[in-house]
Amino acid sequence: MQDPATIRRLYGRSQSHKLRQGQAALVEEMLPRLSVPESGPLTAESLFGDANESGRPLELEIGFGAGEHLAWQAAARPDHGFIGCEPFLNGMVGALMHIRDGGLANVRLHLGDALDVLERLPDASLTRLYLLHPDPWPKARHAKRRMVNHGPLDLIAAKLKPGAEFRLGTDDPTYCRWSCMVMNQRRDFEWQARTPQDFLARPADWPQTRYDAKARGKGHEVWYFRYLRA
Repeated sequence: MQDPATIRRLYGRSQSHKLRQGQAALVEEMLPRLSVPESGPLTAESLFGDANESGRPLELEIGFGAGEHLAWQAAARPDHGFIGCEPFLNGMVGALMHIRDGGLANVRLHLGDALDVLERLPDASLTRLYLLHPDPWPKARHAKRRMVNHGPLDLIAAKLKPGAEFRLGTDDPTYCRWSCMVMNQRRDFEWQARTPQDFLARPADWPQTRYDAKARGKGHEVWYFRYLRA
């Protein structure tokens, strides 16, 4: 098994273009209020001030892009708490805009490595985890950098409640084959597909992201994997 501490996702640029004045103001004024605490366990109480932790299920998205999927899910379930992790500042700005425009009070954000957040969550604390269109690292020598590896998956499995859902989406054929191979080796996740349509058709509560739309626009297939924590 792979040690999750050896697999970190902060590869590449943290910012792709200079922020405009309004965007910079969002980062300076809004992000500190919504950021996860810098230390201590991450619970419904520490994140949202809930006295009764069992009353607010927690969901987490790893690498939320521009935040449109995270915001959609948070708006659909205002009684849930959502944690979004993204290492790229420009993507964080997109999420902040969605949160502001939607008046969402149930989202907390982490600008950095998602594994740092996962490690601080209590075991069996998440009801759903999303990993949508992760970096495929297509070269074989970079396969160990993929999030779908046994080290990160061990950690994800530990943090999901029994029966909780792990959603994985990709349009990359290499990543699709790799994910099927790795996930089929595990006994702590149960694939929910019974027919090809179960992973070729996007579920109704899985909103289309810009990566999904871009892939479709290029004529690429997109795969939607749903697993339950055994």
